[in-house]
Amino acid sequence: MRRHRPVLLSCALFVAALPAIASVTPSALGLMANGTIGKRETVCANDLYVRTDPGTGAWMGTLFKGQTFLVERRSGGSVYGFAYGDINRRGWVTDGYFCP
Repeated sequence: MRRHRPVLLSCALFVAALPAIASVTPSALGLMANGTIGKRETVCANDLYVRTDPGTGAWMGTLFKGQTFLVERRSGGSVYGFAYGDINRRGWVTDGYFCP
């Protein structure tokens, strides 16, 4: 009696579904939202890096869940604005990690 086939089939289905799972963002699931320009948004992620430039700029601090960020402008998948809380200065964060 061989019972290995269902396990292999389950593993194959899981591996096949990984790209679809990885492409789903928290904002697409409605758990988090993009920032609105001119609005002071609340961070819903556990931590959100504040950077000197959009994307992969140098790290300058971290906003934590519940802290706020005033969105002033957008560039690609990042937003620029004022990071309140421990940082208290302007910088860039990845968009899509604010409370809906």
